[in-house]
Amino acid sequence: DASPLKHFVLAKKKITSIFDQLLGYAAEGAAFVKETSENPELESIATENQLKEIEGYKTRLAVIGEVLARRHMKVAFFGRTSNGKSTVINAMLWDKVLPSGIGHTTNCFLSVKGTDGDEAYLMTEGSEEKKGIETVNQLAHALHMNEHLDADCLVCVFWPKTKCALLREDLVLMDSPGTDVTTELDSWIEKFCLDADVFVLVANSESTLMNTEKHFFHKVNKRLSKPNIFILNNRWDASASEPEYMEDVRKQHTDRCLSFLVEELEVMNLSEAQNRIFFVSAKEVLIARMHKAQGMPEGGGALAEGFHARLEEFQKFEKAFEECISQSAVKTKFEKHTVGAKQIVLTIQCIMDMINVAAAEKRCRVRSQEQQEDHLDRLTFIRNQLKILTEDIKRKIKQVTGEVESKVSTAMTDEIRKLSVLVDEFHSDFHPVSQVMKLYKNELNMYIEEGLGRNLADRCSSAVNESIRRAQEDMIENIKPLLPPAVQNQLYTLISHRRFDLSYELNCDKLCSDFQEDIEFHFSLGSTAVFNRFLGSKNAYRALLGFADPTLPILQPSATTSITSYVPVVPQNNLSQEELMVSLVAGLASIKSRTSVSVLIIGGVLWRTVGWRLIAFSLSTIGLLYLYERLRWTTKAKERAFKQQFVEYATQKLQMIVSFTSANCSHQVQQEMTTTFDRLRQEVDVNQKNLSDEINKLFRQIEQLDGVKNRSKALSPPPPKKLSIFQSEVCFFKKNYLLVT
Repeated sequence: DASPLKHFVLAKKKITSIFDQLLGYAAEGAAFVKETSENPELESIATENQLKEIEGYKTRLAVIGEVLARRHMKVAFFGRTSNGKSTVINAMLWDKVLPSGIGHTTNCFLSVKGTDGDEAYLMTEGSEEKKGIETVNQLAHALHMNEHLDADCLVCVFWPKTKCALLREDLVLMDSPGTDVTTELDSWIEKFCLDADVFVLVANSESTLMNTEKHFFHKVNKRLSKPNIFILNNRWDASASEPEYMEDVRKQHTDRCLSFLVEELEVMNLSEAQNRIFFVSAKEVLIARMHKAQGMPEGGGALAEGFHARLEEFQKFEKAFEECISQSAVKTKFEKHTVGAKQIVLTIQCIMDMINVAAAEKRCRVRSQEQQEDHLDRLTFIRNQLKILTEDIKRKIKQVTGEVESKVSTAMTDEIRKLSVLVDEFHSDFHPVSQVMKLYKNELNMYIEEGLGRNLADRCSSAVNESIRRAQEDMIENIKPLLPPAVQNQLYTLISHRRFDLSYELNCDKLCSDFQEDIEFHFSLGSTAVFNRFLGSKNAYRALLGFADPTLPILQPSATTSITSYVPVVPQNNLSQEELMVSLVAGLASIKSRTSVSVLIIGGVLWRTVGWRLIAFSLSTIGLLYLYERLRWTTKAKERAFKQQFVEYATQKLQMIVSFTSANCSHQVQQEMTTTFDRLRQEVDVNQKNLSDEINKLFRQIEQLDGVKNRSKALSPPPPKKLSIFQSEVCFFKKNYLLVT
């Protein structure tokens, strides 16, 4: 109950309670400042810098709270290999907990903490698995390790508090590998030493204080301000074998240790250093205490002479160590935090005062009634004007689209009339083969599609774009009075970024997909050509089939019909020579492809009718003409015939879509102008919404400013009673814990 370690435990509870109150106050203030700064309607009342400052204090207090919540003090044991660091810890624990022995035994860092349970266990760094205490030798003993652990790894040993009174007061004992087995001393200090309250340097009294040990503590002294260091000269039982040199050796070690603490490290004065140097035999103490725990005499066994003096020296070290670590932990962990606590509170109060003043000033500047009336008048004007403007724009769009439809229709009709010129300008490889013809048609369709589109664009697009531009400018000028000045300057930029081009989609490839050309040779004086020329294609076809005269019989051949049966039966009642010729030719047309005998019969009839000389001359002339035309029927002639046929076909098809194309163009213009007006109207709608929001905002702003004033006043300063309690508790803590010597 009288353990000096309780001083730290009680101080920790007190200071933790104080800082919990401070953290709650800072959290309340931070939440208020954040809410105020993030409210757009309370702009400039609380600044972002104020929020950052108070959040920083809140974070700082939270970190301090985490430090204060740590429930242990920490002492770290360092020294060269085999100096007995683990044995010293075992002696303090009254049991052989950590691996020890001659040579390099401790392979990694070992921390011993108290546990409320009855069973001891250990845990390795980065693992939550609880292992049996017997595995500590396998993990931490350099001679028996089955698992490889680096020197800077940590194994936590949890030892029942019921077995060791030292661990009941939240104390942690940290064992380490020898300072001479690694060069990574900086990483050791960074990882294990920055939060240590006391360092114990375990030296070997059989030799002397080595530079490797000094080097480590020089590094510690650079990172920590005046660390608390105890020096144990272990294995002092060896001096019993040479009693005549005992005092000289003790003085030699003491002088060297004093010089190290006072002159080299400069961590304490001479009188303080004399109480930090001890000569002990940890192995003897461990054996004695284990015997006592087993009910045996603690001085039994083969112990060297002077054991009781060394045991008293070890007990004296333990008492001095407990007093030092308790008082040191209170000062290092609590003193610096109490100094800045009041300053944090005063700073937060200052922020609250500034917010209170800003809210009061803005409350005076707000004129809600006048601003509300202005906004309501403006909103009514915008709504009425927008309604009138919408009707006017609809009429304008209808007028412009009608003009575009008429203009495109006229231009397309003119271009269709000149289609032959466009087709004649097309040049590509032509050959009367199906694959080549297919490719030729595709290219021709693409050429006409591009050519007609280009010509229509040249004739219409500029005028249409000019009409649209003028209409858009009229829209902007009419919309401007309904928008704020800042938005008015951006309207032309909004429209100028949009590019509009009429799309003349004729789809010639689909439109002329059914076109079938006829580039076979046809003699100009052939029967079909003659009848086409004089009777027209339809009448000629009917004449050749016997339908030119309904009374003229048409003979249907059969398999058993004789050759002469193909000759039509012509009535003999006063037929003229012309009627006879028509009848003969019609009969010839029906049978000319079936037999040559019919030709001879017809030839005989003609022979008797007109005479052989005229027939011979006519046939010669026709033959020469046939030969001439046949020789001229080249690929170029076929291409010309193809183009002529295509022009006639495409003209009919394109004329069918004139109204559709012009209507489509007018629809594009309508869509463009409607889109433009919708975008402009959207800006007006945004302005209307902003005005409505501003009206509502004016009412809320007054209420919120009043609320900010009240809350900031409540937080600055804290209620007098609360502030008084806080000040008295801080004074009590300083007097009873920090000023205790």
